[in-house]
Amino acid sequence: MTTPPSSAEGTDLDRLRRLLGDPALAWLVDRVRRRIEREQPLTGPVSLASPTEEQRTAVERLLGRAPGRGQSLAVRLDAVDAVLRRSGTSRDGLAAAVEALTGAVTPLRLAREEESRAWREACRPLRTLARERPRLAEWAAEPRTESLVRRLARTPRAAGPLVADAARVLRLLPAEPAASLPAFAARVLGSAHALDDGAPLATLTLSGIRALTGHRDGTGAEWRRDAWASAGLLRDELSSTVLVLNLRGTPALDWLADTGEPTVLTLRQLAGHPLVAAPPVVRVCENPAVLAAAAEAHGAGCPPLICLQGQPSAAALALLRHLHEGGTRILYHGDFDWGGFRIANFLLEQVPWQPWQYTASAYRALAASTPRLPPLSGTPAPSPWDPALAQALTELGVRVEEEVTLAALLRDLR
Repeated sequence: MTTPPSSAEGTDLDRLRRLLGDPALAWLVDRVRRRIEREQPLTGPVSLASPTEEQRTAVERLLGRAPGRGQSLAVRLDAVDAVLRRSGTSRDGLAAAVEALTGAVTPLRLAREEESRAWREACRPLRTLARERPRLAEWAAEPRTESLVRRLARTPRAAGPLVADAARVLRLLPAEPAASLPAFAARVLGSAHALDDGAPLATLTLSGIRALTGHRDGTGAEWRRDAWASAGLLRDELSSTVLVLNLRGTPALDWLADTGEPTVLTLRQLAGHPLVAAPPVVRVCENPAVLAAAAEAHGAGCPPLICLQGQPSAAALALLRHLHEGGTRILYHGDFDWGGFRIANFLLEQVPWQPWQYTASAYRALAASTPRLPPLSGTPAPSPWDPALAQALTELGVRVEEEVTLAALLRDLR
């Protein structure tokens, strides 16, 4: 006696294909498979709207009776199960038959649990990195970070190498001394283009750099260049600059300081030829008009002065960090408004400084002695170097730009 071919014990696969494998019953098989995925019972009716004549005929052949002539076609799953068991086509019933035809069915609950485990495993290098670098702990645990990984990688299989490479890069940052971004990528990742714009690894790494260095959020090529530079990776060494007056430490700077002439330093100069000396004190202003006026009024006699020209550039941050590490005391002054406070707060996250006539008492004195000041606008920001300063701005409601304080700053510089 010949044993009927079967895909599993108790299933006659040839008969099953003839009976349930008819393409006209594909809708029925699909409904059953979805119920198995959802761990729902295979009982009760399922229906098909506007069936074809072939679909009606296939159901009639399966059940051995006419299914009716209404506008929809209804089939009771327990009736199909009984037919399969009674005929010996699938002695284990409907669920076993559908799996024999279409492959094993994983319940969605188990599939989701398995996928969740796979994503956790893929992101494990971030958790390890967070333990090694506490400053990255909050970033690594943020749901937004995992969402970014999922969006960039699409699958846990692709996410594993992506996250591992990002952790490898972030573990080595900030780079000291500063290095070329392509050269760093070639050395660490084996490809000079691994951190090119648009690469998933570059996007994920920049997200981590914001957490590591406190670099502001932003978009665009200039922002990405500065973000990389904040971690010591130089993509463009010439376009990031900082304006200085009477800063010494290289032959060229010494000559310029002797003449009292302002100059612009590039990020390339600061990385390749760091200052060999650090002054005891350096003052920092926000607006170039202050530095220009200081050069005009005091020339070579002016103490060292650095101008941020607004938001600190990568070059400015590199210079101030170098001076701070050399023991220089940094004094800062900016606009008395909420935008100025945001610049000051960002700088404070990068390098310690103390206020240079940038206090509540200085603001109140200027507000009292200066007519027709413009009204304060925008979203308030804190002033942690002098909490009373933010309170004073809220109370008086006027903004004082740095140029208004010029006379007082020049007196101090004298």
